[in-house]
Amino acid sequence: MKNPIENDAVLLLQDGTRYFGKGFGKASTVVGEVVFNTGMVGYTESLTDPSYGGQLLSFTYPLIGNYGVPAYSDIDEFSLPRYFESSKIQTNGVIINQLCELPSHWSSTRTFDEWLTSEGITGISSIDTRSLTIKIRESGVMMGLISYDPDNNDSDLNSVLDKSQTYDALEFFKHTSTKKPKTYGTANDKVVILDFGVKNGIVRNILQRSYSAVIVPYNYTFEQIMEYNPKGILISNGPGDPQRCQDSFNTIKKICNSNIPILGICLGHQLIALSLGASTYKLQYGHRGQNKSCKDLVTGKNFVTSQNHGYAVDYKSLDNTQLEPWFINLDDNSLEGIRHKNNTCIAVQFHPEAHPGPYDASYVFDLFFRMMSV
Repeated sequence: MKNPIENDAVLLLQDGTRYFGKGFGKASTVVGEVVFNTGMVGYTESLTDPSYGGQLLSFTYPLIGNYGVPAYSDIDEFSLPRYFESSKIQTNGVIINQLCELPSHWSSTRTFDEWLTSEGITGISSIDTRSLTIKIRESGVMMGLISYDPDNNDSDLNSVLDKSQTYDALEFFKHTSTKKPKTYGTANDKVVILDFGVKNGIVRNILQRSYSAVIVPYNYTFEQIMEYNPKGILISNGPGDPQRCQDSFNTIKKICNSNIPILGICLGHQLIALSLGASTYKLQYGHRGQNKSCKDLVTGKNFVTSQNHGYAVDYKSLDNTQLEPWFINLDDNSLEGIRHKNNTCIAVQFHPEAHPGPYDASYVFDLFFRMMSV
């Protein structure tokens, strides 16, 4: 592989486009769906968000690592990591413009490069992320490959990429879901989380409202969930195409047709819609960032939200269901929230728990908990 700028890494896109840069983290070759995040902060939360499983994440903000990386052992009052949304980096690889090697923050214990190296994650820096973002916006998300080879050995990277499975074909949620039930908190009143890759921020919001959170595997049945006598049930976020979760549709349909208050978030929003007869589609380049404006169709108010999703619920497909629109995206008018006509089930496509992002939409949790208190 000839490298015109004498760097040691390359980003190869599915359409043949190549970006040469400098490798960091683990020296390796990794494949994934290339997506971009427009947030200016929050790289520790974003990279540990299970919804990014199977992807190569590009940050549009040019400087990454400037406030370093804190320790996983820095936990809050609920014994949850304060700055991370799971116990490890979830992305397959990282794409940035400028890597900060001298971070400055009181909580920092290591550099961004040291963090990725310790977790075996491959990154590429010193590429034109503006050009990459325009490419993805115009052509849509696509598979890509990062090859970080300090020895600059020749390899048929096109063949590696061609032979890899596409993002849509994989069932990432089987890896991000818990393998056995876990309980946080000691309160008698419980919220059961059907886990496809739940973020710590969601669990924290439950605990802050004096409920216990019980996290169960994605393939738990309705009967198994009901053994916990939950006050409410939350269908979590997670990675991948929601159509790949069909084994859970029947359980989710039973949950939604019960009288138990239900909240779906991100992938959970899509799964509720699919289970009740609506349809989903893939967005051209998704919504990933902390500045996504949404309108509450009930109150008429607009909110800035944190988002991370590549699929959406088809607005028109709600016509023959018991679901009605709740939120819309003010950039592209895509559906961002639904409500069941029986008033016991609500779902949002954005992340009301933020982490990272604004807390404008946290009232969605308040509404869910008011439903449980009736």
